Amino acid sequence: MPLDYFVWAIVGTKRSFIFDTGFDVARAAKRDRTLLRPVGEGLRMIGLDPDKVEDVIISHMHFDHSGNHALFPNARYHVQDAEMKYCTGRCMCHHALRTPFELDDVTDMVGKIFAGPVTFHDGTSELAPNLTIHKVGGHSKGLQIVRIMTRRGWVVLGSDASHFYANFEQGRPFPVLESVSEMLEGFDTMRRLASSNAHVHPPRWLRGLLARAHSNTVVVALAAKMARIVWALLRYGTRFEPRAIAG
Repeated sequence: MPLDYFVWAIVGTKRSFIFDTGFDVARAAKRDRTLLRPVGEGLRMIGLDPDKVEDVIISHMHFDHSGNHALFPNARYHVQDAEMKYCTGRCMCHHALRTPFELDDVTDMVGKIFAGPVTFHDGTSELAPNLTIHKVGGHSKGLQIVRIMTRRGWVVLGSDASHFYANFEQGRPFPVLESVSEMLEGFDTMRRLASSNAHVHPPRWLRGLLARAHSNTVVVALAAKMARIVWALLRYGTRFEPRAIAG
């Protein structure tokens, strides 16, 4: 089953955050992954200059979430104590546990620690008004998720706390994991933190509808939803803002 790889931009009125840093061309080739667009290029397309990013949140240290080491030269990185202890400790003696990690990603983060621009967190922290991080573990020992207040309510960016909709919705742990119990508890944490299940990223509305209705019905429903969005923009004189908003 295909997997998508996400990097999130959390854009506030005074401060912006990047959640996860993806991987670069070289890592894509090594891991036989398809890189549709380099992360830096994608961010510039939405008006964000990587050189000006001041905060980067790393959900966990797997290769597809902690690459592009030099892309954010002026950023402070936010990681969980448990994750760095995990990826530099005795658990990495086991091939099955170290496979999702890349040595270069780990050593680069150690270098950033010695250089200074890394803040460690232990559990839950508020990084800005309306933006908190929460350690849930499961897939990796110190995996953290992000909760943001947006115009439509509390949104949770789960990263690899749930790879597929079925994991989260049906309580089915993803097979690459450090702890089954923590992954299951993580599903409950996301439900508790979000305004609704539909507020847990990625959004489930369209995919859920496809599972219940004929594709022609889904096309009509999507067109109606887009029409409502356009009407609201025209009615209230606002502009479309797809990105999450932090204070």
